Amino acid sequence: MTLTQAIAEYGYLAVFIGASLEGETVLMLAGFAAHEGYLSFPLLAIVGALGGALSDTLFFMIGRRYGSRLLIRFPKLQPAAVRVSTLLQRYQSGLIIGVRFMYGLRIAGPIAIGMSDVPVSRFIFFNLIGAAIWAPLVAGVGYVFGQSLEWLFADIKRYEEDALLTLIALALLVAVLRFVRRRMKASAD
Repeated sequence: MTLTQAIAEYGYLAVFIGASLEGETVLMLAGFAAHEGYLSFPLLAIVGALGGALSDTLFFMIGRRYGSRLLIRFPKLQPAAVRVSTLLQRYQSGLIIGVRFMYGLRIAGPIAIGMSDVPVSRFIFFNLIGAAIWAPLVAGVGYVFGQSLEWLFADIKRYEEDALLTLIALALLVAVLRFVRRRMKASAD
């Protein structure tokens, strides 16, 4: 099985799982794959939005049920929880929509919102709006990147597998560097 066949066969599952976690890199890669014709852009946007919304709702419910215990067990979540709580006082709807765009709050944000008095139905409504904006926007970056490469290279089809492998390698490198940075920061504290 070639890389392109794997993308065509398992791409939507990877988008759903990736969007459920820290999904920007996966969505950008999927946007590039959509530009190349391996995935449907509208379908990947829907799958990405559903994955992101589902995981945020899960984290919200975890915050609702276990929030104070999580802060005791993981004190490093405390600053993010305080930041979200402060913003929630003034910008409740906007924060629910935009928390997925805020660096470092992708998981802690919904947990902190779950610890507040925001009703579940309100969170789900605005979370779906945020996911519906986020997924096509981030995937669109990958799509535009593919379009830019096509303009730069007239015969991009010849290089597409190399480009996909390079993008995957860069994504893995970024993930490893983030992990190492977090570990170094954690050991410094």
